[in-house]
Amino acid sequence: MANGKVITGYSFPRVALYNNTQGVVSYSGGMALARGVDVNIEPSTGDVENFYADNRLAESAGGVFTGGTVTLTVDGLKEAARTLIMGLPEPEQITVGEGQQQQQVDVYNYGDNQAIPYVGIGFVVRMMEENVTTYRPFVLTKCIFNQEGLEAETQEENISFQTSELEAQVMRDDSANHNWKKVGADQATEEAAVAVVNAILGITGA
Repeated sequence: MANGKVITGYSFPRVALYNNTQGVVSYSGGMALARGVDVNIEPSTGDVENFYADNRLAESAGGVFTGGTVTLTVDGLKEAARTLIMGLPEPEQITVGEGQQQQQVDVYNYGDNQAIPYVGIGFVVRMMEENVTTYRPFVLTKCIFNQEGLEAETQEENISFQTSELEAQVMRDDSANHNWKKVGADQATEEAAVAVVNAILGITGA
């Protein structure tokens, strides 16, 4: 029997607004973030504390989680997801064109009126063990996204598919246990794992 599982995929990133009511954590307004390409979680921990006795290392306390970052690579954000995670105000409307060609266009302003919110971030990691595939639900319970950057290049002879990289700060939530991550039991199908993520984040219909 195999001694572990190997990661073979990542999919279906989700996001929802974080709410704290006297230590009771909940989520609202959740939705699909985009289509997942890559995820990388880098936790930070405090120093390892060692105790020595009889001239040797007798006890060791592992470093405690103090924060971290998550980098999500996605295909690209739609306006609803971008508005949610960037805390954008209602768009300004400008008039473009003249006569019958005139139209109203929304313009999203990034500035002092932004209020980037705390969010929960969820996704699914695909695993394989002895040729059996399972799906593991993950939720980072309290995060806040950094300002979104942009990297793009002109098309040459062939189309070069380009992705968006989003970085968020990961922290402990305000629950009694101060959780920073929730990991669901492995599921037999991707659909079932997405359902677990959605249930944690209070998402319906996504």
